Amino acid sequence: MSNASSQMDTSPQANPAGDALPDSWLDTLVGYALRRAQLKVFQHLVGNLTEHDLRPAQFTAMVIIDNEPGLMQADLARQLAIEPPQLVPLLNKLESRGLAQRVRGVQDKRAYGVFLTKAGTALLGQLKAIAVASDEAATAALDEDERAQLLRLLHKVNR
Repeated sequence: MSNASSQMDTSPQANPAGDALPDSWLDTLVGYALRRAQLKVFQHLVGNLTEHDLRPAQFTAMVIIDNEPGLMQADLARQLAIEPPQLVPLLNKLESRGLAQRVRGVQDKRAYGVFLTKAGTALLGQLKAIAVASDEAATAALDEDERAQLLRLLHKVNR
C-alpha cells in the first residue's frame, strides 16, 4: 500500500521566481526556513539590545505592558507564551532597573497588575527604534514589497 507522501518529489527545486536552489532537503521545509530566519533576526536583535542589558523577551514584555497598562501577571505570561513562574525573574529584572512596577490588584489582592514606569516608557521609545533598525538590517536582502509580503504571509500562517 502506497501513500501520497511516499510518492512526493522530495528533491530540492528552484522556485518559479528563479531564486537559487536550496542547499539541502531541509531547506525545502517551511518550518526549517522559518527557524533559520528567526535565529538570524533574533541574534541581530540580541546584539542590539545588549547595550541596554535587556533580552528580547524583556523588550517584548515592555511592549505588551505599554499596550495594556495594568495587565495581570498571568495574562502577561500567557501573551509571552511562558509559564507564570518564568515571568517572575523577567519582571524582577525590569523592576530592579526601574523600568516596570507591579501593583497589587484592588479586587483580588493576590493578583498584580504590571505598569511601565516613566523611565520604562522613555527607554521603550529608544528600544522600539533599535528593534526597527535591527529588523530592517537583518532583512536587508528583501526590498520593501518582499518584506511586506513576507509579513503578510507570516501573519497568515500564525492565524
